[in-house]
Formats: sequence, structure tokens, C-alpha cells
Amino acid sequence: MNIDILGVGMHPFGRYASSSLKDLNRVACVSALVDAGLAVRDIDAVYAANAMAGLLQGQEMIRGQSVMREIGIERVPVTNVENACASGSTALRQAILAIRAGSAEVVLVAGVEKMFVADRSRTLAALESAGDLDVVSGIGLQFTAVYGMRLRRLIAAGRLTVDDLVAVSVKSHANGERNPYAQHRKSVSPEEVLGSRPIADPLTLLMCSSICDGAAAVVLARRGAVPASERPAVRIRAAQAATGYTTTGSEPSLTELCAAAAYEEAGFGPEDVNVAEVHDAMAPAELIAYEQLGFCNPGDAGALLDSGATQIDGSRPVNPSGGLSSRGHAVGATGLAQVAELTWQLRGEATGRQTQQPRIGLAHNNGGWLEGESAVSCVHLLERTDPWD
Repeated sequence: MNIDILGVGMHPFGRYASSSLKDLNRVACVSALVDAGLAVRDIDAVYAANAMAGLLQGQEMIRGQSVMREIGIERVPVTNVENACASGSTALRQAILAIRAGSAEVVLVAGVEKMFVADRSRTLAALESAGDLDVVSGIGLQFTAVYGMRLRRLIAAGRLTVDDLVAVSVKSHANGERNPYAQHRKSVSPEEVLGSRPIADPLTLLMCSSICDGAAAVVLARRGAVPASERPAVRIRAAQAATGYTTTGSEPSLTELCAAAAYEEAGFGPEDVNVAEVHDAMAPAELIAYEQLGFCNPGDAGALLDSGATQIDGSRPVNPSGGLSSRGHAVGATGLAQVAELTWQLRGEATGRQTQQPRIGLAHNNGGWLEGESAVSCVHLLERTDPWD
């Protein structure tokens, strides 16, 4: 069954003190519906992603229903999805499965997060709860420390250098400067990256994503369910998810397992991917993703970056949006923001940051932390089915 992305929309990521969850969601969903040329009455089902509203806004149990009623979506089934940083991509996969199962034909998928609250310590505590509390509770272990430890091991093994970490951070910020939806829209120099405040060695402030508000939405439909648009069609080719597992370090990573399943479902390999949005809550994590997604051999991530292939004008651009570290990481919306960016790229609509006529796009979104691994990984593959002129 062919499933197309009909429309995408975002509320710009950033800090919005006077905006509520409903305000953020409204902008993203209405934008996606307008982009799809549809109205709320055309939606058969909704999958609504959010990770922290229960802890930060006190809204539990009916988060999706409460924000969707605000835009006039009632009566149709609304399913709430909470899956750490991969909430948005998990909701997308559930929507795809619903269409494949025949229970819906046109589905709205939305993700929203408001992380800025009066007391910053509440947000940090909420982020800590994405780890296994039997392991991390009370020791102050945040994701920055987990990433820092992973990167230190790679540097010690000679697979990465500090210069690699700095260079990929500079690239992310340069891409974010071009993205009107990005939280951080300012290029930085290598000296500024290295000189920014230490966070978790070897990570500095300008290598890390920050607290963020935002929303993103995607409208999906079975091909033929609505009249065809003149806009280039973007089809879902694969939707895979995997759950973290206890590992000694000798087994494939969770991302490797999930990506392999996605490539098998789509019927092609990493060499066919033309543009990717990968999970880089810390900018240098993009380098880890290069290897785990099969874009290069182990130990060659730095060389791939140095080659220029992953720049916007390269042969395989990665994170043209700026990634989580520069576009922003509004947790429940991140996976859908990745898909929105890829849709714009595949259509040729990413003004100011458009890559070179991509056909296949990959979205990689991880979430949470178990002992030794992420708690969840999602990989989606998208295809532009119309030829480029």
C-alpha cells in the first residue's frame, strides 16, 4: 500500500513564554492542513505526541484531545503517544500502521512540547525521567553526560578527534542559520565552540541542544484517498522502530538494528540515501549516526565530515535543518520536525538550505536511555516519486 505525505507544518522552535501547548499545536496543525489542501473534517484519526506536559503543564491522560479540540477536531479517534525524544516519530509510525491496517485513510500526526517553564529545574528533572530511574535516579546523570562518555571512548580509540566534534557543531549552526524554523539561527566559529562553557567533557555549550518550545505536524493518506496534488509526491518507504536492550557493547547498536530493518523494508541501502535528518541532541552525535546508519565504515566518520559530503551542497547532506542542536529539540515534536524538513527537501521547497535534488530521505530519531543504550529508535525512509525537472 502506498502512503503519501500530503502536508507538513511547524511552529518555529524557540522560547515562547506567552504561548500555550494549544497555541503551538494550532500553528503546526493548521499549517500542515493548509499545506495538504484539507480541512479538519477530512481527518479520520489523530496521533498526538508529547513527552512532558504531564510533568511540566500538569496535563495528563488527554493531552491530544485537549489540543485537538482547540482546532475543531472532535469525534474522530485521538491516540496519545509518549515515547521520550522519539514520541513524534513513534506517533508517525503508528499512523502509518493504522492506514496500512485499513482503519483510517487520512491521518493527522502532531507533536508538541513546551519545555520553558518558570522553574528550569523542573524541566531538567523531567528530562532525567527519560532514563531508567533505577539506574540514574539521584546521581544527576543527564543525556549530556551519556553522550560525553560515548564520545570520550571514541576519541580514546582514535575513531574521532576533538576537531571533528567542533567541525560538526560549526556545520550544524551554519545550517540552522538558514532555517527560519530553527531555535538557534547564528553561525559560530570553531573558536567559539571550543571556548563556550564546558558541559560534559568533551562537550561544550555550543555542541548541545537546549531547552525548547515547538510543534510539528504531518498529514498522511493512503494514495488515492484524496485527489492528487500538483506538488511532487512524497511516499513513505519504510517505518521501523526498536526498543533498547541490555548490551555488552559487542552487539550492533539499537540504531544499526533499526536502520537495517528500514533498509530491508524499503528495498535499498544506505548508499541510496540522498539526504538525512539524524538524532543529534549533542551535535557530535551526528558523527556516531554516520557509522550506525551505514553512511561510512567504523572509524571513518571524521573523514566523511572532512570530505564535505554531509554539507548542504554535498553528495549526502545530513541535518540541513541544523539538527536538534541548532534547529532545536522540542522533545515531543522532534521526530515530526525531521520529517517536515525532509518533505520540504524532497519537494524542493527548503528555501535557503535546499539540497541537490534528493530522491530518498532518511529520518533517524532516538529517545530515552536504558543501561548502555537508547530506550527507543525510529527510522523512516521517504521517497520523492516524481522526477526532478
